[in-house]
Amino acid sequence: MVKVFLLIIVGVAGTPEHGELFHKWGASLAESSERLGVGKERLIYLVDQPGEVDKRATGRATKEEVTKALERVAKESGPDDQVYIMLMGHGDFDGRTAKFNLVGPDMSAADFGALVGKLPAKQVVFVDTSAASGPFVEALSGPGRTIVTATRNGAEKYTPLFGGLFVDALTSDAADADKNKRISVLEAFLYAKTEVERAYKRQGLIQTEHALLDDDGDKEGSQAPAMNGKDGKVASILSLGSVDDTKTPSDPKVAALYLERRELERQVENLRLLKDGMDPARYQAELERLVTELARKTRELREAEEAAKK
Repeated sequence: MVKVFLLIIVGVAGTPEHGELFHKWGASLAESSERLGVGKERLIYLVDQPGEVDKRATGRATKEEVTKALERVAKESGPDDQVYIMLMGHGDFDGRTAKFNLVGPDMSAADFGALVGKLPAKQVVFVDTSAASGPFVEALSGPGRTIVTATRNGAEKYTPLFGGLFVDALTSDAADADKNKRISVLEAFLYAKTEVERAYKRQGLIQTEHALLDDDGDKEGSQAPAMNGKDGKVASILSLGSVDDTKTPSDPKVAALYLERRELERQVENLRLLKDGMDPARYQAELERLVTELARKTRELREAEEAAKK
């Protein structure tokens, strides 16, 4: 039987506001892990500072703990198992070296590469959702590895939207293009990529992040992977597990309002991440508009839920 290991690392954030979102993304994936086929004993969830949402956290996001975690997975996993590694937090690039920021010493792409190289699993999925993560493709690319980064190079240094949307894709059926109740890595990538583009267009901003996927080991990621493309063949068949029991309301009206509210919540989250590239007055006006609309939608949803109970 194939065992699936999941290592979630929520590193240091550039701002408290961003940190709140990173923890939300990590917690959402951790809470869905069992449904996605990851047993409790095979989930490792490291965070910079444990918060209220991090109920499943197993340790702190330090270089020492990350090293121990990957060494443990190397010992407990076999060639036929799958290992998923998800980084959420802040990253940087000094012109030569890309790093993921942790509590204490940061970890470079080469640091992760050395540890991933010890894993016996023939299929490893490594997803870095941080800024300036593009160089991780070249450093980690290799046979049996599917590498996803939120940016195409180290120069894209604004905090990406990609991570939250990628987690959304994995934990719901929104990205299930072939309707088989399983979200492949390729489906999650394409969904997040499309939603990122939508978010920037909605605000009329120049897109400052371009995600990459590499699964053929050639050290070159693709912005447009596909099942029959240079990149995408392997990613199209790799998935964490089933989304068949995703909890959605049974009443059609309530379900519709639920989805509308979730879309507004996503827009608020994306806006908060786009803040640094926006005029402050425009940002504040758009935030107030979305928060007001979200409050109205929440009220409508509550009323619809009460009516459905009668």
